[in-house]
Amino acid sequence: MIYMDNGATSYPKPPEVAETLIDAMANYCANPGRSGHFMAARTAHEIYKTRLAIAYLFHIDDAGQIIFTKNCTEGLNIALQGILKEGDHVITSSMEHNSVVRPLHMLKAKGVDTHFVQCDASGCIDPAKIKEAINDKTRMIVITAASNVTGTKMPLAEIGRIALRNGILFLVDAAQGAGHMDLDVKKNHIDILAAPGHKGLLGPQGTGFLYIRKGIETTPLMMGGTGSYSDQAQQPADFPEGYEAGTVNAPGIIALGAAIRMINKIGVDVIEEYERRLTEKLQKGLESIPQVVLYGPQDTHEKTAVIAMNIADLDCEEVAGILNDSYGIAVRAGFHCSGMAHKTIGTENRGCVRICPGFYTGEKDIESVIAAVKRIAAEDAR
Repeated sequence: MIYMDNGATSYPKPPEVAETLIDAMANYCANPGRSGHFMAARTAHEIYKTRLAIAYLFHIDDAGQIIFTKNCTEGLNIALQGILKEGDHVITSSMEHNSVVRPLHMLKAKGVDTHFVQCDASGCIDPAKIKEAINDKTRMIVITAASNVTGTKMPLAEIGRIALRNGILFLVDAAQGAGHMDLDVKKNHIDILAAPGHKGLLGPQGTGFLYIRKGIETTPLMMGGTGSYSDQAQQPADFPEGYEAGTVNAPGIIALGAAIRMINKIGVDVIEEYERRLTEKLQKGLESIPQVVLYGPQDTHEKTAVIAMNIADLDCEEVAGILNDSYGIAVRAGFHCSGMAHKTIGTENRGCVRICPGFYTGEKDIESVIAAVKRIAAEDAR
């Protein structure tokens, strides 16, 4: 199988991810913070090492402000539902994933007003339009780091400066950016950052995190056991325990730490450039096929490792099926949980095929994908 679905979940994982997970499960994994014995203490220590690795990668000063979640969606819901109140105004873009769109839609019934800034046909946003949308009730700007449909990178530094100068919270959905591009919370003035562990961070599924800058008031999404203040009925507001109710996915979090330490060692800039070169090779190859239509930025410096395409009038699901069944190539087709983004790029009636190289993709894999698409297009033209 040639795996080109890294936008959904990265595969394969670094060997140390499985090794670390198995070691934890076999030798010491217990409930961190719930007991005083050696195994609990070791588990808590290893989990804290993951917080430190995340803090280093994203330039976060206080690792204690990092909350572990089961995915990016949970983190975004904690941030949106825990911070926004009746009367608040939110600015976001037309390229957002449903993990942002749907919570904001739900919050509309609670008196939260959302303004969607229209992006252009390649998924790019004009920061000036965000500035124009600000009013005296604007509480938050929510933007994806990179589109999960086209890979389009958003101008985070410019948007962050606009938020900072206007005293507005800046929340970034890093589902498609974390591990694929430089995300510096200081440089980009990011107040809140949500990311999954299983995509560009190369960790296991069922892991993710949410960073909330110190001083921002929020309400936990879920209540329950925390290992602290257990004699009280009220949920603690302490970071991070008060926002990690119940038993966390300790083995997964510890394994995620191993993956992020590897990324820190290699350098996200090195990974970004490697994936960019693969994406450029793939894009040029597909551009040479007359029947192929590509979406998103043409300059691969302006996007992450995502190619969105269609072949003439062929149904995108049919193309994905042929790639899988006849060529052993795994891609994803459809609307990618981002209906508004597809409307923005003009594919709301058909969706598209999404091809996502990753850290473990080779140039021969790229050549195989180009050859397969060329043959499918040729067969369709007959």
